This record gives sequence, structure tokens and C-alpha cells, in this order.
Amino acid sequence: MEPSVFYFGNLPVRNSDGNDADTEGFKHSVDEIFEKVDELEQRMNEVEQFYLGISKKKQSGFSKGGGSSIVKDKDKERHVPSIRKQQQDAWKRDAAAAKRMQELMRQFGTILCEITQHQWAWPFMQPVDVKGLRLHDYYEVIDKPMDFSTIKNQMEAKDDTGYKNVREISADVRLVFKNAMKYNDERSDVHVMAKTLLGKFEEKWLKLLPKVTEEEKRREDEEVEAKLDMQLAQEAAHAKMARDLSNELYEVDMHLEELRDIVVQKCRKMSTEEKRKLGVALTKLSPEDLTKALEIVARNNPGFQAKAEEVDLDIDAQTESTLWRLKLLVKDVLEVQGKSAASTGGNNNKNNKNTSNNNKRKREICDAIAKTAKKRSKKPSS
Repeated sequence: MEPSVFYFGNLPVRNSDGNDADTEGFKHSVDEIFEKVDELEQRMNEVEQFYLGISKKKQSGFSKGGGSSIVKDKDKERHVPSIRKQQQDAWKRDAAAAKRMQELMRQFGTILCEITQHQWAWPFMQPVDVKGLRLHDYYEVIDKPMDFSTIKNQMEAKDDTGYKNVREISADVRLVFKNAMKYNDERSDVHVMAKTLLGKFEEKWLKLLPKVTEEEKRREDEEVEAKLDMQLAQEAAHAKMARDLSNELYEVDMHLEELRDIVVQKCRKMSTEEKRKLGVALTKLSPEDLTKALEIVARNNPGFQAKAEEVDLDIDAQTESTLWRLKLLVKDVLEVQGKSAASTGGNNNKNNKNTSNNNKRKREICDAIAKTAKKRSKKPSS
């Protein structure tokens, strides 16, 4: 009984036991490979997007002002913690910074207490009674009313409405006095009181300002350092991902190669007519694709010089494995050429120059194939 034949892609594969077990096995393997390739493609896109983002930042001047030299020199050989460790360190830094800022706010509270206890502070302790004082134009003159009770409430607030740093509080303290000076005439008592207290506040603020500036500089340096550390950690993580992807891609290639070998080994023998058509098809390949074809021949024939100036390719002398590999290569290449020709329409004149440049290598292969075929077709003389 003749063994049955099924088709794997375009390969006619013999099924020795006459069932579909081999077919299903190959299909399952291919499906697994496709799933793996999709996963690798997604991860590769992530890596590409990451490095594309770094490239855009560098082009836009992200690393100007010494940032680039810091990465290349100071931090090149230092240990790079993981991204998770970076995040944990960031939480600790933020907590420590918040604690230091609370101390500065406490010291600022002392200043505020001295100002509010002044005998002239009473007009500014509560919001202006616009309605009771019949100040009909107050909101037309003053954009943002402010008073010390409002400041105190925001200092004690635990949610997002509270102050984040000392400078925000100092700005509102100034606003209390500047609103009063803006709305009231220079000769009025409220204007004079506000101006006097503002001067006293600025004197006390100047004593605290160096500490505030030092803390701001420290936070700025920490943020720069943290951003650099995070960038290095991300680069290290993506570099590892790229290495892993490379290894996994290699494993996929090896798996495909093994699968291809199994399939090719099960292929039926190629007919004489199929070999002739294959030889003709090889002459239609570009020099690059011809080189690939010759490398396939050389794979199973170590003595074959694929890159020699002149080659003698005997189609009939090739193994079935080599023939089917060549047939697959030719089919794929010619399909791509057909699609390319269809997309360019009738614009063939532009390609004539390139085609003529490739003809030399084509003729060499064609002549070699034709010469071999002619030798085999000759009958021995009687």
C-alpha cells in the first residue's frame, strides 16, 4: 500500500502510517511558534519604544548640561539597583523630605505666631466682611482674598488642600498684606498697618530663607539623582530584556530549523520536470537571493564553493532535502517580486539599470545549470 501524502504549507509530505498524526503534530508545533513569535514581537516593540524615547530625549537636549557625561563617567560602573528598589528608595526619600519640610513649617509657624500676635494684626485675622462693611467693589479690586485664619486652616489640613511647602505659606502671608495695601488708601490706618507688618515678616523670613533654599536644593539634587538612577535601572532592565529576546529568538530559529528538517526529510522525491522548472526559476533570482540559494546547496555539500566566481550547479546531484529547500526559497522570493512589481505598476524602466547590473551573476548560474543539463541530455556515441 502506497503511503499517503499530505501538504505542509507547499511541501508534499509522506505520511508513513497513513493517518493524520504527523499533520496535527506539525500544525501544533507551528501554532506554538506563532504564539511565541507574537509574544516576542510585543516585547521587542516595548524595547524599541524605550530606546526610541531615549533617543528623542537626547535629540531634544535632555542630556545637555552635563547629564550625558554623568551617565558615561560617574555612573558608568556603579551598581544599578532594580526598578523596584528604585521605587522603594523614592518612597523613603519622599518620606524623609516631607519630615524635613514639616520641621521648616514648624519654624515658619513660629514666625507666623509672632506676626499674628502683633497689636496691629487684628484686621487680618479673619476674612474681610465684604457684605457687613458694604465693600461693593472689593471683589473687583481683589482677585484672591486671604487672611490668617484661612492660612492656619490650610497649614493644619491633612488632605490635598493643605500647603506642600513653606514658600506657598509665605506667598499667602504676603497676599494678606498686599491685598490690604491694594484696596486701602496709602494714608489709611489699615494700609499703614499692613505695610508695617509686611516689613516685619520679610525680616523674619530672610532668617529662615537659607534653610528653605538648602532644602529645595537638596530635593532638586535628589530628584536629579533619582531620575538618573531610574533611567539607568530601566536601561539595565531593557538591556536584559533585549538579551533574553535574542536568546529566545535563537531558540525559535533552532526550533524552526528542526521542524523544517523533519518536514523536508518526509518530502516525496522531486520529478524531473520539477527539477527543470526549479533550475529555470533559479535564474530569475537576484544576486542576493542566488547567494542564499547557493548557501543552501553548500549546507549539505561542504565541498561546494557558494561564493566562487564560477559555480557548476548540478540540480540532479542534489539531495531531496536541498531541492525542496531551494524550491521553498524560490517560491517565497518570486512571490515577493510579484507583489513588488504589482505595487510599482508599470514603472519598470527605473529598474532596468539595476536589472542589467545583476545580469552577470544570473547568467553565470543559468549557464552553469544549462551546461549541466546539456551534459546529461547527451547520449554516448556508438
